[in-house]
Order: sequence, then structure tokens, then C-alpha cells
Amino acid sequence: MTISTLKKRFIGDRAFYRMILGIAVPIMVQNGITNFVSLLDGIMVGRTTPEQMSGVTIVNQLLFVYSLCIFGGLSGAGIFTAQFFGHKDWEGVRRTFRYKLWLAVILTGGALALFLTAGPQLISLYLRNETDDPELIRLTLGYGLDYLHLMLPGLLPFMMVQVYTSSLRECSETVLPMKAGITAVLTNLALNWILIFGHFGFEPMGVRGAAIATTISRYVEAAIVIGWTHTHRERCHWAERLYRTLRVPAAEVKRFFVRGFPLLINEALWSGGQAILTQCYSERGLEAVQAFNVSSTIGNLFMIVFISLGSSVSIIVGQRLGAGRMAEARDVDNKLIAFSVLCSVGTGLIMFLVCPLFPRLYNISDTTRETAVRLMRVNACFMPVHAFLNAAYFTLRSGGKTWITFFFDCGFVWIASIPLAWFLSRGTDVGVVTMFALVSAADLIKCAAGFFMVRGNKWMHNIVGDEGGKA
Repeated sequence: MTISTLKKRFIGDRAFYRMILGIAVPIMVQNGITNFVSLLDGIMVGRTTPEQMSGVTIVNQLLFVYSLCIFGGLSGAGIFTAQFFGHKDWEGVRRTFRYKLWLAVILTGGALALFLTAGPQLISLYLRNETDDPELIRLTLGYGLDYLHLMLPGLLPFMMVQVYTSSLRECSETVLPMKAGITAVLTNLALNWILIFGHFGFEPMGVRGAAIATTISRYVEAAIVIGWTHTHRERCHWAERLYRTLRVPAAEVKRFFVRGFPLLINEALWSGGQAILTQCYSERGLEAVQAFNVSSTIGNLFMIVFISLGSSVSIIVGQRLGAGRMAEARDVDNKLIAFSVLCSVGTGLIMFLVCPLFPRLYNISDTTRETAVRLMRVNACFMPVHAFLNAAYFTLRSGGKTWITFFFDCGFVWIASIPLAWFLSRGTDVGVVTMFALVSAADLIKCAAGFFMVRGNKWMHNIVGDEGGKA
């Protein structure tokens, strides 16, 4: 293959990149602000005591499973939303929204029941290392429960924000979710400073203050997103008569569920798998938990570029598939994947060079700081691999190939990553950094599989066709 052919296949023109960045940049900004404030949030909690930071880290890992279940559940219907929008079928968009709402209510109710009844047992799974001080374990568990119970009221607005913003983005409205997210995280940041450390007459509340601040900021974000959507119906045609009924035809429920169920199970099993991987790493003690908290917080800040570009794949490619423009969808996808991987090479290099600066901001031991730096550098080296896998996942998903994405994504985690981490954590005495590097290296196998899946054209599928009206 000649250089000119490679450029034509993988490099777009200026108009192409303007179009991509018009969708991706608002998502990047929102995710960037969110992750930056999460960084500051972690630093603020990390400035208190290591036990408080560990408690927050463990609970956030558990809440991460819930949030990805919501994401996966909504994503299944979101495939239809993007294609209905490309087909200009507004009633179809309304039906997917109502389905999302019911599914989010069911998932949130289940999460609340689980956390209220089994919270202590779930947190204790990460506190089993026999070399840790029992008093430190008791304090960490107590802080974790305080944080969890105050975070639970925030699940309702979080649920509503996800339902609305996912639909807005799938309909190419990415700026409003960005503005709402920025407002929410700035609110969170200000309240963190007031409540965690005690300013303006408030007593220092530590982790309880962090949870209250996050919960309040979620209600602020929900009010902005919901209010804007229903007062700008000229830009959100589907919002008109949205709550005329909450009924979703049984045939549509079956259709959305059959297509989306693999994504829901995928995200549930994938996030659960990540929780198990973290638990395996926690076998090396509370210092490993603290080092992973620092590493993942910084890593998330640098990964927003390829994560946002992955979201753009599902929107841009999905809309073209829904409009029946298959060749254009194939061409756009090739260029998006190449752009995402290239960007991740640059961000990974920057992260590798600057990562020693961040752990100094935390109230942790020198050993934990060094471990965190080494974990971040491993993460930086594998960032292009993760970028390709993320783009490949959203490519397969955009055409409705949800069972393929299920086996591609979470199947590999449970078949390869978890058994490897379980063996390394319990059958060997290798350090946590070596464990993390070996588990990350296993993703190269998944990368090869993703390449062959995306290379073919079987994922390109119009799942809405000429169905439905254009109300």
C-alpha cells in the first residue's frame, strides 16, 4: 500500500477535522473539566488522611460499576437514537428516550437496594490484606460507609442527567451537556473547599463534605440539562410531547432490549471485572489501593481525548449508517480511529514525562508516591492500545453489533485479564506494578482481534431503515 493510499484512507481534510472537533471538543471539555475537578477532589480528600482517601477510592470503584451499567443500558437504545436522528424520525427518538428512562429507574432502584443492604460487605472486599493495621482497616471502612450513604441521594439526578445528555449527544447537541457539566463541577469544587476543610463557618467534614458537595452538584447539573432541553424545542424537536405518555410499545421494548441487552451486560460485567482487578491489586495492601487511586485519577485526565473521540465515533458513524451512507461511514470510521490513536500517542508521551509531579500533592508515603508514578508510566505506554480498543468498540457498537461488542469487550476481561490478575495476586509475589503491566500487555491480544473485526464490513448495518414516521 502506497503512502498516498494510506493518506487517503486514514487522513482527512480540514473540513473533516472541523466536523469531528465540533462534536468531540465539547465532549472533551466536559470530560476534561469533570476529570480535572475529580483530580482536585481527590487531592483535597488526599490532603486529609490516607484512610479517608482509601475509603473514597473503594466506594468510587463500586459506584463506577453502577455508572457503567447506566451507560451500557442507555447505549443500547442510543444506537437507535443516533440512527433515528440521522433518519429524522423524531417519534423514534422519543420512544428511545422513554425506554432509557424506564431502564435507568430500574437500574438505579437495584443499585440503591444493593448498596443499602450490602455496603459494608462490598467495601470490606478491598480490606483483606493481613499486613495492614486492623485499626486502619476499621477507619477506612467507616469513612467509606459515610461517603457511600451520602452519595446515594445523588444517584437520582445522575440518572436523569445520563438519560438526557445521552439523547442530546446522539442528536448532535454536545455543547449544552458541556456547559451543564462545567457548572456542576465548578459547584462541586467550591463546595468541596468549603465542606471538606471547613470554611465560611462550616466545620471540617472530610469525606462527608466531599459526598455532600458531589450530590448537590448533580442536582444543579440535572436542573440545567432538563430545563434547557424543554425550553429549546426548536433545537430539540423530540422534546415536544415527550411526556405525553411514558408508554413504550411492547414491540419496541423488545427491539431495544434485544439490541441493547448485550451492552448492558457488557458494561456490568466489564465494570465488575475492573472492580475485581482492583481487588486483586488491593491484595498488595492499602498502599497499593492509594497508589491506584492517584494513578487512575491522573490517568483519567489524560485519557479524555481518546475517550471523547470514541464517543464521537458512535455519533458520527451511527448517524451515517442510519441515513444509509455506508461508504461514507466506512471512510469516516477509518479516519476517526487513526486520529484517535495518533492523539493518544501524544497524550501518552506527555503523561509519561509529567506524571512524577502529581503524587507530590497527596498526603501519602514516599513509597506510595513512587508506586503511583510507575503505575502511571505503565498506563501511558499502553495508551495507544487503549485508544484503538475504545474506537473499535464504538465502531462495532454504532452498527448495532452488540453481541460482538459483548464478547470483544467484557468477554476478554473475564476470560483473560481476571484469571491472569487472580493468579498473579494469589499465586505469585510479584509487585503491583508488574501485575498491572502484565495484565495491560494481555490487551495486545484483544487489539489484534479488534483489528480484524473492524477491518471487515459486517459491522456496518442500518438498524432503523425506513421504519416509523417522521413526526
